Amino acid sequence: MIPVILSGGSGTRLWPLSRGQYPKQFLPLASEKTMIQETLLRLDGLKNLQPPIAVCNEDHRFMMAEQLWEIGFKPAAIMLEPVGRNTAPAVAIAALSVKPDDILLILPADHVIVDGDAFHKAVIAAENLARQGLLVTFGIVPTEPETGYGYIKRSGKQHGDAFGVEAFVEKPDRATAQRYLDSGNYFWNSGMFAFKAASFLEELNKFNPAIVEACKKALQGAKQDLDFTRLDSGAFSACPADSIDYAVMEKTAQAVVIPLDAGWNDVGSWSALWDVTRKDAAGNAIFGDVLTIETENSYLYSKNKLVAAIGVKNLVIVETDDALLVAAKDKVQEVKTIVELLKQGKRREADLHRKVYRPWGHYDSVDNGERHQTKRIVVKPGARLSLQKHHHRAEHWVVVKGTALVTKGEQQLLLAENESIFIPLGTVHCLENPGVIALEMIEVQSGSYLGEDDIVRFEDQYGRI
Repeated sequence: MIPVILSGGSGTRLWPLSRGQYPKQFLPLASEKTMIQETLLRLDGLKNLQPPIAVCNEDHRFMMAEQLWEIGFKPAAIMLEPVGRNTAPAVAIAALSVKPDDILLILPADHVIVDGDAFHKAVIAAENLARQGLLVTFGIVPTEPETGYGYIKRSGKQHGDAFGVEAFVEKPDRATAQRYLDSGNYFWNSGMFAFKAASFLEELNKFNPAIVEACKKALQGAKQDLDFTRLDSGAFSACPADSIDYAVMEKTAQAVVIPLDAGWNDVGSWSALWDVTRKDAAGNAIFGDVLTIETENSYLYSKNKLVAAIGVKNLVIVETDDALLVAAKDKVQEVKTIVELLKQGKRREADLHRKVYRPWGHYDSVDNGERHQTKRIVVKPGARLSLQKHHHRAEHWVVVKGTALVTKGEQQLLLAENESIFIPLGTVHCLENPGVIALEMIEVQSGSYLGEDDIVRFEDQYGRI
C-alpha cells in the first residue's frame, strides 16, 4: 500500500498563521510536529507500506521535502502541480505513476486523528476491500449536527466492515444535519480513500476520460528536477478541475464507506482547532506569552508579544509578527473573507509572513522604511543563494554567526563573525554557507526600489528562474 499525501490546500481560514506561501499543513498546529508530518507518522505500525507519494504546489516543494526529511521519510516521488486542479487529477497522477495493482491510500495533509489504533483498523479493512476492486472512502461517525461538512449516506448493503454508498450529499443546514445525525445512516465525508490504482483509473476513465488523458500527457512531459517531478505545465493546466467525489465516487457502483470513529477533525477553522487543543480549567487554549483574567472558552496565541485578555469569552486572538486577529469564535469562518480583502488590496500578508522561507534557509524583514530595509538572514549549512544582481539596491552584509563565502564580482571572500562587506548596486554576487553550523547575518538594503522581484539570477542550484 502506497500513501498518497495531498497537499494542495491554502488554509485561508487559519490566517494569520496560515498563509498562501506557508499554509496550515506545514505548521505545527495540533502538536509539536507539522500536520504533514503527523499525517505520515500516524501510519507507523501499519505493515507493508511503501514510500509515500506527495502531491503539492510548486511553491511548497522545498518545505515538503524538508519536512519529510526531518521525520526520516524518503518519498517515492514529490509531484509538483503547476496549477491547482482539485483532488481527482492529483490522485490520477499518483495512480498513473505506480503499478496497476498497487493500493493507494489517499490522505489529505491537514487532518487531525486522535485514535491511531482505530485509524489503523479502518485502513487495514480498507486495504482488503480495495484488493477486491472496490473504491473505499472513510466516513467519519458524526458526533454533532455539523453544517460545515459534506455527508455520505450509507446503503443497507454490507461489505465486511463497510457499507455500500447510497449518496454523497452537500453541506446541510442545521435541521437537516440533525436529521442525518438522528438517522444513524450518515457519515461526515473525510476526503480519505483507498483503492487499487487500476480500479480508480478505470472508473475515472469511464466518467471523466478528459482528466485521465490530460494527466497522462502531463506525466509523459514531466521533467525531473532535483528530488521533484515537474508535471508538464501545458498539459496539466488543460486538465479539467474536479474532486474525487464529483468525478468518480458519486457515479461509480464500486464505492463503499468504512465508518471511522477516531477523533477526526479537518482543522478547517480556528474553532475546529480549539476543539482538538488541550485547554485550561476555564476552557482556554493558550500558546505563547499569554495572561488571562476572567477569560473563558477562547483560543489565545502569541508568537512574539505579551497578549493579555481580560473579561472576554469565546474569542480567537492570534498575534504574529505582522498581523493580529481578533474574532468571535462563532464567526471564524469569515476569516476567509479577510484573506480575500487582503488579496484584493494586493497586500503581502495574504501570502507571506514577515519571516519568509527559501530552499537555502529563511529571512526576516525586521525593519523597513523609505529607501531602506533590514533583514535577518539565516543560511543552512552547505546552502547557497543564487548568483544574482539588483538594478535598484545596494546591500551591506554583517556576519553575526558562522562563516560566509561571498562572491562579489570577480572576487571570492571568506567572512567570519563580526566582519562585513558592501555589495554595490548592479554588482553580481552570491552568498554561501561553507560551514557546519547555520550562517546568521544582518543585511541592510538601500535604494529606490527594494522589492523581491528586483533579482536577476544567473545561476541557481534550486532551479528557480
